Amino acid sequence: MTFENFHPFTQAFLAGLFTWGLTSLGAAVIFATKAFKQKLMDSMLGLSGGIMIAASFWSLLSPAIEMSEHLGVMKWLPTAIGFTSGVLFLKIIDKILPHLHLGFPSSEAEGIKTSWKRSILLILAITLHNIPEGLAIGVAFGAISSELSSITLTAAITLTIGIGIQNIPEGFAVSASLRREGMSRLKSFWWGSFSGAVEPLAAILGAIAVFFIKPLLPYALAFAAGSMMFVVVEEVLPESQRNNNTDLATLSVMLGFLIMMILDVALG
Repeated sequence: MTFENFHPFTQAFLAGLFTWGLTSLGAAVIFATKAFKQKLMDSMLGLSGGIMIAASFWSLLSPAIEMSEHLGVMKWLPTAIGFTSGVLFLKIIDKILPHLHLGFPSSEAEGIKTSWKRSILLILAITLHNIPEGLAIGVAFGAISSELSSITLTAAITLTIGIGIQNIPEGFAVSASLRREGMSRLKSFWWGSFSGAVEPLAAILGAIAVFFIKPLLPYALAFAAGSMMFVVVEEVLPESQRNNNTDLATLSVMLGFLIMMILDVALG
């Protein structure tokens, strides 16, 4: 049986496992790295941000706008509602879930105040990154059954590849940060890998939502885009720009955007 013959739920789950696997691959780099260069960390974060920005538009917002043309309403309205809902959803989680951005002092931890260790807060921050990525994958595969020209298996796979690529530097970033906190290489790898475990679960939830409620499709695609953009602007970009490597981080964002745009246009 080929991948295209699997049920969309299975496809979404397998895609989530794939992106989780690439998070683990990035985390595993910790075993081969003796010194941590901040420039490398910042460039990796910038690359991740650029890929997520491009994926938000090319793979999610653009198809959502195309679908909205057939709903009998202003074609921007479902996309605007979905996008705003995604931003608000992540904003609420950001305010509630205790977490700490990479490279930030403990005094700048966000969410409900807690006595949890700094390492746990770092892990939760990356886990928060991965929720919208998993949702985006699930929505893309769940939407295939709608038989709309803007949503295809190839497009969903392309989105998965793009998110997987950016998970490699993301996985390394969290494992390296944990290593800096004094964790062993094995524990740094383990928790760096574990931070991506939410993606298969979020992918299944996203696929189920749009599979059974097809009118939600444009809203769900835009929701995933809004939540991803919130993560990029709120966390990824500020982290990449914090250590005076602004030019390198900015160029990395541009490179990440270019890579995802080429993947989506060439394959999607």
